[in-house]
Amino acid sequence: MDRRKFIKSAGVIAAGSAVAHNLSLGKEILPGVFASEKKPNIIFILADDYGIGEAGCYGADNYKTPNIDKLAQGGVRFTHAYTPSLCGPSRACILTGRYAFRTGGTNQDKVGKLKPADETIIAKILKSVGYATTMAGKWSQFPLEPSDWGFDEYLRFQGSGQYWNTQKKARTYTVNGANTPLLDGEYLPDKMHNFVVDFITRYKDDPFFVYYSLSHIHGDILPTPESGSNSKDIYADNITYMDKLIGKLVAEIDRLRLREKTMIVFFGDNGTANKYSDRATISGRRLVGAKGSLLEGGSLEPLIINWPGTTPAGKVSDAMIDSTDFVPTFAEIASAQLPKDKIIDGRSFTSQIRGEKKEARDLVFIQLATQWYVRDKGWKLNQEGKLFDMSKAPFEEILVGVDSKDPEAVAARKRLQAALEQLNPAGGILDDGDGTGRHANKTKKKKKQTDPDDENSDEDDDSERKAEKKNKKKKKGIE
Repeated sequence: MDRRKFIKSAGVIAAGSAVAHNLSLGKEILPGVFASEKKPNIIFILADDYGIGEAGCYGADNYKTPNIDKLAQGGVRFTHAYTPSLCGPSRACILTGRYAFRTGGTNQDKVGKLKPADETIIAKILKSVGYATTMAGKWSQFPLEPSDWGFDEYLRFQGSGQYWNTQKKARTYTVNGANTPLLDGEYLPDKMHNFVVDFITRYKDDPFFVYYSLSHIHGDILPTPESGSNSKDIYADNITYMDKLIGKLVAEIDRLRLREKTMIVFFGDNGTANKYSDRATISGRRLVGAKGSLLEGGSLEPLIINWPGTTPAGKVSDAMIDSTDFVPTFAEIASAQLPKDKIIDGRSFTSQIRGEKKEARDLVFIQLATQWYVRDKGWKLNQEGKLFDMSKAPFEEILVGVDSKDPEAVAARKRLQAALEQLNPAGGILDDGDGTGRHANKTKKKKKQTDPDDENSDEDDDSERKAEKKNKKKKKGIE
């Protein structure tokens, strides 16, 4: 009997509770809100390089996403959900519930040095209370295998755009430690979908957690099985195909009669890549900033939570949500205990999931490398002390002069500065990289690229290759 089954059969379930700390960004978590109910399944869908300008339900002009929109129609859609604006730092916050100045995950390379002995991610927390756990898709910059971090099963691939075996740089994908080649005609996102469906089918009678990491529009944008030889918009094809896979997954959940027992969460890991940001318009307007920037277009993400019988249908919430909030939220729903030896920065937003007005936090904190800011619904203050009026966001951020006498601006500066001083990111683990959030080495010689988004893709692949080498050394040492 494996450990997860043993825990389940023995009935060893920890009561949910929050880690006490001295931050004033939110309120206390109420432990055990869901303790009297059967543990729900949790499916967390993370879309790579996907901003609000690609989601139909957020008003995207150029892309149709009927299945994602349907999730919003039957659930809660959030309009103020934020995360760091690059893949690795974003995922580190999402999975650990902790800010980068605490974990050290301030840039892509540093995320690749995180260790399971130092950080506990949500998979391990849920596994401790009887959840079957799996991940499928991009493992990104995280080191080691997903199983080292608490996933029972996994299908991961090494970087972005590795979807067909006809590619010049095609590599294998890994299933539960075994490298597996793609066969002729196989499309990796379809393999990922089938892997997830097989998992939830086998564990339909147990609570399960699925981390489904989709990467259709990151890096090399490749034709989908439905693109056709004459397709003129492969980028849009990929958004359409990703949306279709999400619809197929929901249909499988319906078929298994798990719909009211399953919370589906859809989120983006950072904003639209700069190359495509001019097309990611809403009502004809481009968002300010893009992936890699600390502007709205880099960090503001679509967040939809659908859970029939629990989420009110068609609810739109302007509650402030920070990507560190997923860990305590999922833990509370599962009646799981958070690590007691770590400060957890996230705040549970189960009240918002139920459609209640009570908000978990007043503002969010976002960091990438040596830059950071705090933001509430109306104002934003960065590490340089610059204050921005966010009344026209996400299309404009209006710089407020330091000598402004406007009472609201003066009050906002005082309030946000106090929050930053209490967080004290400068007193945590400092970033010693090149300042972009990509490299840990300031003097690293970067190969010149004609397209910065191609460079981003290469860097993700480099991080995956480094992790793969470490994995091989680890396995060799065990053998």
